[in-house]
Amino acid sequence: MLKELFGEGDEELIKKALTHPSYTKENNIDDLENYERLEFFGDSVLKLFTSKILYEVYPTSPEGDLSKIRSILVSDAILAKVAIKIGLDKLIILGHSEEKQGGRKRESNIACSLEALLGAYYLSGKEKEIEKFIRDYVIVFAEDVDKHFEKYNAKDILQQYTQGYNKTRPEYNVTDIKGPAHKPEFVVEVIWEGKLLATSTGSSKKEAEQNGAYEACKKLEIIKK
Repeated sequence: MLKELFGEGDEELIKKALTHPSYTKENNIDDLENYERLEFFGDSVLKLFTSKILYEVYPTSPEGDLSKIRSILVSDAILAKVAIKIGLDKLIILGHSEEKQGGRKRESNIACSLEALLGAYYLSGKEKEIEKFIRDYVIVFAEDVDKHFEKYNAKDILQQYTQGYNKTRPEYNVTDIKGPAHKPEFVVEVIWEGKLLATSTGSSKKEAEQNGAYEACKKLEIIKK
């Protein structure tokens, strides 16, 4: 599917973009052969094109609103959803240990590889293809993020509230992991001051925490139901 989206690219760069640091470490390969440098570069590529498109799509929105929307669009949670949709999670080259520990489904791994891939294709001269990809796969979340920003940012909102109240933070405890290994469902409890605020689920630990924080915010009436 990558060739359908981006066309031909530099094969060496693309391989690096798909190579997790655990693989180079386990096989005593130079760190320059994994995705870390490309991920550093691709992060800027992603933000550049996302900013450009948001600037065009929301011509009357102030900088603060655009920054809020962009912060969610380029988050691991959204990028992982996008990467899984195009099958990128299946292509990542992992070390044996990382694979065994469920690294193929870890949001941060998938998101970093996608950023690295964008960096690789940018260096391959695929600016137009990258912009189209971001429009088709990333910006599509913008409207929902704009309308329901509190849902996507609930963990930060809850922490700001608890720290402002008594300088403490909520705790997130994984109490169960249901389903098969390739499609897990995490169950998370949100605890604050020793009290259970919410129990929620998600396809990843981060998603379950965010969902739980959102329910907790509603319970504490920080966010309107």
